[in-house]
Amino acid sequence: MREDGPFEMAVHVLDAMAREGFEQLVALHDRRSGLRAFLGIHDTSRGPAFGGIRRFAYRDEKSGLLDCLRLSRAMSLKCALAGVRGGGAKLVVFDHPGLDLAGAYRHVGRCIEEQSGRYYAGPDVGTGWTELAWVAERTDYVTQAGERGPGDLAAATTAGVFAGIGAALRHLDGEEAWDRRTVVVQGLGSVGWRLAERLRALGTRVLAADLDDSVRDRARAELDVEWLAPGSELEAPCDVFAPCAMGGLLHDLSIQRLRSLIVCGAANNPLARSYHAALLEERGILYVPDIAVNSGAVIRGAEFHLQGRRTTLEEIESRVGRVVAHVLRTARAEGRSPFAVAHREAERRLHETGAAGDDEAADGSRTVAPVPVVPDEAR
Repeated sequence: MREDGPFEMAVHVLDAMAREGFEQLVALHDRRSGLRAFLGIHDTSRGPAFGGIRRFAYRDEKSGLLDCLRLSRAMSLKCALAGVRGGGAKLVVFDHPGLDLAGAYRHVGRCIEEQSGRYYAGPDVGTGWTELAWVAERTDYVTQAGERGPGDLAAATTAGVFAGIGAALRHLDGEEAWDRRTVVVQGLGSVGWRLAERLRALGTRVLAADLDDSVRDRARAELDVEWLAPGSELEAPCDVFAPCAMGGLLHDLSIQRLRSLIVCGAANNPLARSYHAALLEERGILYVPDIAVNSGAVIRGAEFHLQGRRTTLEEIESRVGRVVAHVLRTARAEGRSPFAVAHREAERRLHETGAAGDDEAADGSRTVAPVPVVPDEAR
């Protein structure tokens, strides 16, 4: 390798940050715990940045860095579209054998504390309440469980996704008719499981798939879902395909296999590339943009941290449902894809950083601008 190789890479990263409007990228390393991580802060012009801590066994540093940047930017757009006075961030931790989890997350907490409130961390893939409790030993700028936190974030995301599916069904057919629908839920994690549970309670036929085979028997017994072999879920005929696992699932090849009328789920960045939204459109598949539909957790988390209030699931469902309906109506009226409309609306709001006051969500509804709450022992 040439001596200037790493510096050339740094230049490319800085170019990408400038192009996409990133404020900060921090590389974290702790020799004692084995921590290797990136913190990307995309935008704090509207308020502090919010984003989860994702721990994953990335194949290399480049893939982890790209995930960090994509997810943090998506969080900014999500906040803007939902009317949240804040921006986006993401912290990715490279999982590997020998990683001292407790030590690594405590070190992450120290790094978050150094941001002095510019970044609030929450759960994500690989990071649950146990890990966040270690982070909380070093900083108050983190979401916690129980009375010290905003409430169930997975339930908040589920409420938004359910509302988004309902809005999409009404957009296509004029009614939800849950008991006549078939939904494929890909990924039975904390959100996918709850979504399947709620749909089954309404009489919806639910087909489910998960890479973890140990989930199969429990899902059949407790949810009464029909199990699909992982990899076959794309080809199952259905009204709605709900991706609720990792992103990047929908690409040139997988889109050709889809047999659904709607794609609407909890996964972040389910499209491998932005042009795949057009491919779905060409196939007559209604794609509900992830930045419009899976904002329930950030709504609940941000409003707790900044206003000290616990947003109800009913309110989240109503807010997300209105935003999705607005995006779909606007897309139909303009002859554009919902993806294009959602991103245009989010970008516009992201760059309209005004004085303190009420903030509008994409549907025109107003949310009260938060008054920051300084973390203290009572929280």
